[in-house]
Amino acid sequence: MIVDKAMTPVVDLQLATELSGVPDQGQLQCWVAAALAGDAHDAHDPGHNLAHGLAGTTELTIRIVDQAESAELNRRYRNRAGPTNVLSFPFEPPPGIEAKALGELPRLLGDLVVCAPVVEREAAEQNKPAASHWAHMVVHGILHLRGHDHIDSADATRMEALETAILRGLGFPPPYE
Repeated sequence: MIVDKAMTPVVDLQLATELSGVPDQGQLQCWVAAALAGDAHDAHDPGHNLAHGLAGTTELTIRIVDQAESAELNRRYRNRAGPTNVLSFPFEPPPGIEAKALGELPRLLGDLVVCAPVVEREAAEQNKPAASHWAHMVVHGILHLRGHDHIDSADATRMEALETAILRGLGFPPPYE
């Protein structure tokens, strides 16, 4: 997949784990850019939330955490016990501030929280190279930040197809096989 340099996002990387094997800034940036480009070119459901255009600079935070922090965030924000592979927190302007009022400021996409031990464990359980699963989790999280979901089967099918296309463009095998 060819990624337009103008769409290269600014990724604030926060490492909150001691686990080795975490992707570097360049890899994460590449995967984020590919997910944004793939979503921008996806001609699926016209009702999809593309209100967050890709013009200008896009910024997001990727925080890589351990199991304890993931479990706490999962409990607090999703009412679910235990750690999870990736959590997505789309940016919402503070009350009283409309997104269009932010004008020329960089567009804030939101935050991804990736649990390194869970991603590593899942990769091993699924007999996948770790980099392939890391890329999948980043692409999956970015698509959530862009308004995609997999609550019903039609949305899940559409999101999985988009993830597969983006990951294939990056040279990774289909994630759901």
